[in-house]
Amino acid sequence: MSLQQDLENRSGNQCELCSSKKKLFVYEVKPTIASNRSGVDGSLLACETCITQIDHPEITEANHWRCLNDSMWSEHSAVKVVAWRLLSRLRNEGWPKDLLDMMYLEDDDLRFAKESGDHLDDSERIIHRDVNGAILQAGDAVVLIKDLKVKGSSMVAKQGTAVRRILLDHENAKFIEGKIGPTQIVIITDYVKKMPEKE
Repeated sequence: MSLQQDLENRSGNQCELCSSKKKLFVYEVKPTIASNRSGVDGSLLACETCITQIDHPEITEANHWRCLNDSMWSEHSAVKVVAWRLLSRLRNEGWPKDLLDMMYLEDDDLRFAKESGDHLDDSERIIHRDVNGAILQAGDAVVLIKDLKVKGSSMVAKQGTAVRRILLDHENAKFIEGKIGPTQIVIITDYVKKMPEKE
């Protein structure tokens, strides 16, 4: 059975956030590497409207997310994590803060939820940008724009190498992590260019 079918069965073929039955897709909750979650445990079934607003905070419509009053009580951690992140993002609206105060997440789920930084004020948030100034997020793919020597080894990561599913350093805006082959390395953001997302 495919992941899509598993999630359709779990959700009753509706968006696990707003209950819409239109244009449903698998949404993988990022960053998957840091959380060690994949497949059904790290994904949810969501409609196009919800996914667009999750991925583009600047177009978030607060009233759409009143549906979280129900979905925040889901038994599935991927759904609860996304609900927590969205309520945190919207907390200045008033009502989301009340829901957050009622919500409970296990320690592992809370740590994972905080990976997105949605709970931080803009002044506290560390923004990672590539060489062109594009904002990088956990889970993005980047390309190296020059050859890089890997510290502590004889390996050279070649210009043009793709690094997928990056992790962000939450203390330094210039550092990201990613895998080149089997090796996890720290990369300076000045030497990467964000890859466009596939349609």
